[in-house]
Amino acid sequence: MLLGAGPAAQAQNAAITGTVRTAAGAPLEYATITLHRAADSAVVRTEFSDGQGAFRLEAGTGRYLVSASQVGFVRQWSQAFDAQMATQLPALALPASTATTLKEVTVVGQKPLYEQLADRTIVNVEGSTLAAGNNSLDVLTRSPGVTVDGNDNLALRGKQGLLVLIDGKRQPMSGTELADYLRALPAEQLKSIELITNPPAKYDAQGSAGIIAINLKKNQKLGTNGTANLSYGRGQYGKLTTGLTLNHRYNNLNLFGNYAYADRNGFDKLDINRRFYKEQDGVRQESDRMAQRSVQLVSNQSHTWKAGADYSLGKNTVLGAVVSGLSDRGPERESNTYVTFFDAANQPVDIYHTVSRRSYSLPNTAANLNVKHSFPSDSSGSRELTADFDYARYDTHRPQALTTFFELSGRPAVLVAGNQRGKLTIQSVKADYLHPLSKTARLEAGVKASRVQADNDVRFENTVNGETTVDLGRTNRFRYDENITAAYVSVNQTLAKLSVQAGLRGEQTDVTGRQLMRSGGDVGFRRRYVQLFPNLGLKQTLTDKHEVAVSLSRRIDRPSYGQLNPFRVIIDPTTSGSGNPDLRPQTSYNVELTHTYKQKISVGLSYSSTYRPIVNTVQPETDSTVIARPANLGRQRYLGLTITTPLQPARWWTMHNTGVFYRNRFVGTLAGTALNAARATFNLTSNNTFTLGKTWSAELTARYQAKSQYGFFLIQPYGQLNLGIQKMVWDRKGSIKLNLGDVLYTRKVRAASTYDNYAETIYQRQDTRVATLAFSYRFGNDKLVPTRKRSDGAEEEKRRAG
Repeated sequence: MLLGAGPAAQAQNAAITGTVRTAAGAPLEYATITLHRAADSAVVRTEFSDGQGAFRLEAGTGRYLVSASQVGFVRQWSQAFDAQMATQLPALALPASTATTLKEVTVVGQKPLYEQLADRTIVNVEGSTLAAGNNSLDVLTRSPGVTVDGNDNLALRGKQGLLVLIDGKRQPMSGTELADYLRALPAEQLKSIELITNPPAKYDAQGSAGIIAINLKKNQKLGTNGTANLSYGRGQYGKLTTGLTLNHRYNNLNLFGNYAYADRNGFDKLDINRRFYKEQDGVRQESDRMAQRSVQLVSNQSHTWKAGADYSLGKNTVLGAVVSGLSDRGPERESNTYVTFFDAANQPVDIYHTVSRRSYSLPNTAANLNVKHSFPSDSSGSRELTADFDYARYDTHRPQALTTFFELSGRPAVLVAGNQRGKLTIQSVKADYLHPLSKTARLEAGVKASRVQADNDVRFENTVNGETTVDLGRTNRFRYDENITAAYVSVNQTLAKLSVQAGLRGEQTDVTGRQLMRSGGDVGFRRRYVQLFPNLGLKQTLTDKHEVAVSLSRRIDRPSYGQLNPFRVIIDPTTSGSGNPDLRPQTSYNVELTHTYKQKISVGLSYSSTYRPIVNTVQPETDSTVIARPANLGRQRYLGLTITTPLQPARWWTMHNTGVFYRNRFVGTLAGTALNAARATFNLTSNNTFTLGKTWSAELTARYQAKSQYGFFLIQPYGQLNLGIQKMVWDRKGSIKLNLGDVLYTRKVRAASTYDNYAETIYQRQDTRVATLAFSYRFGNDKLVPTRKRSDGAEEEKRRAG
């Protein structure tokens, strides 16, 4: 839901319409139309003009201004007016100009690719040439300041610990689980991505590095309309995506839905070198060395769907319902892993050849019921109450069979078979209230309660010489229950040149976990705690060219349900993965100072101190085996400088550049090794859009990540170059797009981790160099109407599941 301010949420809605044109009278498509309060010019909402330059805004009755802007033109303002039930404005004519601003980075005929607001960066994915035929994770990796490491962990400006929302719903996963979900979600379904580095109190306190909010497409047009798309990409393997979006809006009823199918295939190649050390007579000596090579074929088939309705019960109340699901399936694939052991003379003493057959099925469904009621307005504005009720169910099935042949020692082959099954249920209810205190101030408050129940069961069996036995050491059951209640209050005050936002959120957490071992000796834990999360934001306009903003907050990252699960995932006889039930939440204090010059160049300085940071580790378990699992370190300190500079080298060329220069320091002790490591590094992103004619456009994205440190991992530099071209057809209702991803094949991961008794290096390659041809077609009514933005009550719980 959109918790607006002042007249934006009146009980009676007024329709404000108009057109925007060039000085010569030609219509301007996708001009940015902004509705402002007349009293203080505060932004109420933003829309875009259509193909005929027409626009429509919705607001409560009150006094407003409207501005229209477009790159290459001078912003124009309407006269102040009193909004009635239907208000038609005179046409706005924009004179030509060579100036551009940060909020207007665009190309003719396209929505702005990037928008820089006071507290977030918005990436408008819809219509992007490079998004066609790709998945949501691909789009994220090209967004300014976003990186994904070799373990599929997302980071924003060099910091991990993100809250990921999809249509306001927090996803129940982290790491590889979340990455697999985003890989299954076609980019054609995305409308925009919001990168929020310091969110206010109305958001859950989860996410010390900020929030990535992914907004899916929802049609805004009257009547019946929709979009169909089809794409095929080819790297070493094929990648097919197709989908359909439908919408029907009539009077008080809006019905919407979408469906997408993806069948994407690829590979994952991984080389690892490991050295184990022992201390003898005070001297550290190498005891064992091994080299591992593995090739895994990756297959993903997914069905994504959503259906919903909004119904206006009257002028003041809207009721909505949504059901959605994603059925993600990986057919059985075979992978081969070779592990060679060497002696002191560097001669092989044995070779483990593991043939692994794995598959998975991850069906999930979710339902949301929401209601929004606006109370009669007074001189200060309209009060608003919203409520959400959520239910979600996630199932997991991961069968695997690993057969290991010992090629030099002559030991009999060993078959390890297992199946991990899990069920996760999330229930939540939340309510939010907005109360204008005056024409320039508002109060927001809300409450939330959520309950999570997880039940995971795994069984492993070993077969040697035809005899099968249950592996009691790996077979177990893990149950997890979590209850969180929260409340927040936030006050926003706008003065002449100063805006103030202050909030406080309190959360009470009660969790229990129980591990039921087949071999006996059940273990469990219970944790109860209450924490407060204050935040403060100030924005001061110094002159017409200079604006500064500062924000402070305290946030938390609770371990995901998968990170707490102690189940073993066997990769080969020397390598396994596991969760860690001893994980504790990490908490952080964050401060950010930003200066904006001419609404164009933004420079931000940020600092955070995180207690008990959660990091991924690969630790020695014996003198020849390792285990990958998350762990808490002692402290992490982050200092970063972010520079954003949009440029327009030519009328047909728009460039958006982002540079993040940062330093991470990690302090702690793990596996008997003390860590106190820091490294200064940077990542650069340049996004370019080109207007090649009335119906032709192109994009180029380049990014580079310098050598960086994260926990015990030292990660080598890597980069990526992507190219795309687009042709609009059939009166711009259809589009044909061709894009080339990772053209130079430089998106490879090289990393090393070192402990006192163990060291390893890794080199990972995937099927990322891909050429994709895509076609999409819009059909139905083109008359736009405003949408209603909704939120969801189970955002945090859904992100953490898995």
